[in-house]
Amino acid sequence: MKSEKLFELASRYMPGGVSSPVRAYKPYPFFTGHAKGSKIYDVDGREYIDYCLAYGPLVLGHGNEEVKTAVREQLEEGWLYGTPHEKEIELAKKIIAHYPSVEMLRFVNTGSEATMAGIRLARGFKERDKIVKIEGGFHGAHDGVLVKAGSGATTFGIPDSKGIPKDSVKNTLQIPFNDAPALADMLEKNSGEVAAVIIEPVMGNVGPIPPQDNYLSAVREITQENDVLLILDEVITGFRLALGGAQEFYGIDADLTILGKIVGGGFPIGVFGGRRELMELVSPSGAVYQAGTFSGNPVSVTAGLKTIEVLERERVPQRINKLGEIMRAALNEIMSDSGVGGYVSGVGSMFKVFFSPSGKAVKNYADALECDKNKYMALFHKMLDSGVFLPPSQFETNFISFAHTDEDIRRTIEAYEENLGCT
Repeated sequence: MKSEKLFELASRYMPGGVSSPVRAYKPYPFFTGHAKGSKIYDVDGREYIDYCLAYGPLVLGHGNEEVKTAVREQLEEGWLYGTPHEKEIELAKKIIAHYPSVEMLRFVNTGSEATMAGIRLARGFKERDKIVKIEGGFHGAHDGVLVKAGSGATTFGIPDSKGIPKDSVKNTLQIPFNDAPALADMLEKNSGEVAAVIIEPVMGNVGPIPPQDNYLSAVREITQENDVLLILDEVITGFRLALGGAQEFYGIDADLTILGKIVGGGFPIGVFGGRRELMELVSPSGAVYQAGTFSGNPVSVTAGLKTIEVLERERVPQRINKLGEIMRAALNEIMSDSGVGGYVSGVGSMFKVFFSPSGKAVKNYADALECDKNKYMALFHKMLDSGVFLPPSQFETNFISFAHTDEDIRRTIEAYEENLGCT
């Protein structure tokens, strides 16, 4: 197999043979030759229906022709300026139109960079050091948020990687998801010391775990009562759940919003934005420093503009959310009929099968850790053999794109039906 040989070669030059850890799985990952629409093709010529979608950005699917044309036209005009350009304004206006809580924003290069800058801004605005994050919540790989989650108990941060000084996370506090009383208790115990709470409205990097009824509104109320900023990390949910992301979908607003993935139309981008009084603290207008050579990259901005245009015109979130409902309903029926112990989770166009004990609902990180990773990986390989590519981890999200057809969904459901009983 060509993929096997390429992996052996890649392992000589790159740690683990990959450029990001989650891409690695045993015995070796397939190497992609090309991708189009809802399909991804490996270098050995095999076709897969893709539900990984580069972990979320490809909401229109691979190689969308309108985005491709727009990018080609931009390439003729240049692909990096290092100066302001008009399309930055156009994309900013598009985003602000869909996010009423955002009055000003700053373009950066990645979601990780956006969360890092957003936290810095919150600390600068409040002149406080501590932040609260959710156990299992992923906000990038920078030191202050790369924190090992506890077993469900509220804990102080412990670095989740070698090379991170303990002092880097001593001001990072943790609480469980879907537990508003834990947040209230944490803020009460640290009264006047916490700058912000940063939260994924739908947990994405432990699989899609939606908020329970009224949880997000309770979080908003608690943060306001305690004079603490709320940072909503919508890198995954932004422009996917709705054009206004989770904030529109769940009827909640944020003090600071983090966006990425879809906003770049498949090219690197990150965004942090919020109320004018906050954003005017960002350099050069204020004393919170943030800078980047590739920020506002005209290619990424162009791809994002065209992607949002298609999302608006074609009512994409509504279509893919309906496909997600069909998928989750079918999976629930399959799980029930097969007697396989597990839980189907997700919302909108996101879905996941968790092999939880006795079909226990997965409501937070601690619940996710109880799930059988080996069973999931067995399912992953069987689905791959059936021509369906899922993210190679129990703790990642499956995504549906605008390019997925009813036939793709039907074939995928048949593959689940065939393989779930074999795990």
